[in-house]
Amino acid sequence: MRTDETINDLTGAEKGTIMDIFNVLTMIGGLALFLYGMETMGGGLSRLSGGRMERLLERLTSRRIMAVLLGMAVTAVIQSSSATTVMVVGFVNSGIMKLSQAVGIIMGANIGTTITSWLLSLTGIQSSNLLLRLLKPSSFSPVLAAIGVAFLMFSKNEKKKDVGSIFIGFAVLMFGMETMSGSVEPLASMKGFTRIFTMFSNPVLGMLAGALLTAVIQSSSASVGILQALCSTGAVTFATAIPIIMGQNIGTCITAILSSVGASKNAKRAAAVHLYFNVIGTVLFMVVFYTLNSFLHFSFLSDAAAPAGIAVVHSLFNVGATIALFPFAKGLEKLAVLTIPEKESRKEAAVSQDFSRLDVRFLDKPGLAIEESRIVACSMANQAREAMDTAISLMQEYVPAKAELVMELEDRVDKYEDMLGTYLVKISSQDLSQKDSKLLSLLLHSIGDFERITDHAVNLVQAAQEMNEKNLEFSEEAKAELAVFTRAIQDIIVLAFGAFQNGDLDRAKKVEPLEQVIDYLNMEEKKRHIQRLRQGKCTIELGFVLADISTNLERVADHCSNIAVCLLQMDRGGFDTHEFLEGLKDETNEEFKAACREISRRYRLPEPSADRGREGLPLQAGKA
Repeated sequence: MRTDETINDLTGAEKGTIMDIFNVLTMIGGLALFLYGMETMGGGLSRLSGGRMERLLERLTSRRIMAVLLGMAVTAVIQSSSATTVMVVGFVNSGIMKLSQAVGIIMGANIGTTITSWLLSLTGIQSSNLLLRLLKPSSFSPVLAAIGVAFLMFSKNEKKKDVGSIFIGFAVLMFGMETMSGSVEPLASMKGFTRIFTMFSNPVLGMLAGALLTAVIQSSSASVGILQALCSTGAVTFATAIPIIMGQNIGTCITAILSSVGASKNAKRAAAVHLYFNVIGTVLFMVVFYTLNSFLHFSFLSDAAAPAGIAVVHSLFNVGATIALFPFAKGLEKLAVLTIPEKESRKEAAVSQDFSRLDVRFLDKPGLAIEESRIVACSMANQAREAMDTAISLMQEYVPAKAELVMELEDRVDKYEDMLGTYLVKISSQDLSQKDSKLLSLLLHSIGDFERITDHAVNLVQAAQEMNEKNLEFSEEAKAELAVFTRAIQDIIVLAFGAFQNGDLDRAKKVEPLEQVIDYLNMEEKKRHIQRLRQGKCTIELGFVLADISTNLERVADHCSNIAVCLLQMDRGGFDTHEFLEGLKDETNEEFKAACREISRRYRLPEPSADRGREGLPLQAGKA
């Protein structure tokens, strides 16, 4: 090891070498902080938006100018054009968005990403004016960091915690930027470093360098930030910076291209549109700019570029490219279709649109992934309800085609449970907000109940099939009682599923009293069957079928109760389900008893025949 005395004896060249090594290490540390700060700030912004910005993309109108503005807004919020484009690829892959809609968003994303370069340009402010000095990030970012830490440590409000993450991310981002700028300042005196940037003033080499750097770190905002940091050396002229900025816009396309691997043809076309837009825009800009330069000889090209100058060039290029290519949006779309044509057979993997919503590209935006999962779960609920309604209709008239439909729906709902369950487990490993975490728990619990309801629908079909094959028929009394029972089941499904799909707590609270009434209907129907059996009005064989039907219907009500209670749990922050139900059904709970009485009036069983016999026989007799 070298002591301080031996270092003092070193030549200037040796000292310069040691300083260069430490400067490189400092620059790497600054870059790491810069990238981490950008990720933290973007993550906080995304959580704070709660997926609303991403979901807004789904509701896109057909007007392309609105698509451009929306692409700008979303990218400015989530601080990444790459992330926006990857989401667009996912939307197109899922069939949620058309390719024509995606073109406008991609154009807008390129403009929205320039907001980061303007934020970073604040580091270049040099002035003795107090107000201007306060605008310098090194002046106010420590205050933001302190506020952010306070929010994270002392606040229980989730939105304040997200704001805290944004503040801390911004502070770390700016500190990393300042660190990079400070570490590269000594490089200004190195002739080799200056020669390297002189080489990059060649438009082609500069463009390739910018594209390569951006492709490696997969962020045009980050690569522009690195270029702005290098401006502090004074070695970066506009002649060098402009080609590099052009290349950075091409390099950022790599993220969408990688994301489209294995996706549908339309998703690949969306990634191709992104590439064509930036390549054509870059070529157009460079041809026009350097042609004009050969005549006008722009004097500013030899001037040292400042961070604000980089932001200006970055913005002018993206805004100019969008204005120039906006009228040719359909041309970009056709070019992408020509590049990735349909095969003659047109046979792509037949994946349902619902399943396509569960796209791994959305996992980086958990709020969006949860919302897409909720939409798919609602579709699953609708198919479970259709299966049960169809199965109940078979109790009145057996139709083979309807029986097959129930079997198909049950198989489809099984696939929903597998796909959704797997996707939700993947989401659970992401950084979720408290709201999204509760919704994730609700979805995980509910999809199992939907699947079990379709299983009971299949059991009802089998019972109806048995009656059809054996020419069995219930008595008129049994039919009337079963009609009341099935009406109550269909009503509880409407209540529970409606509560789930709309987050309606009022509906959820009405489920348990109706479930209690259904329990009573189940017991009363079995008692009445025993009486008919004793009177010779019914056979033992029909008794087994009726008991099977009643049991399946009652269990459907139980699953509806599970869904409603889970929804109430989510709203109240969790509670013991068994304890909640015990308290609800407690004899002292007059409100619950009154609700049950009110509901029972709507589901009165028809009066039994005059010769009814004894009441209160054990239920086991009905099963025998």
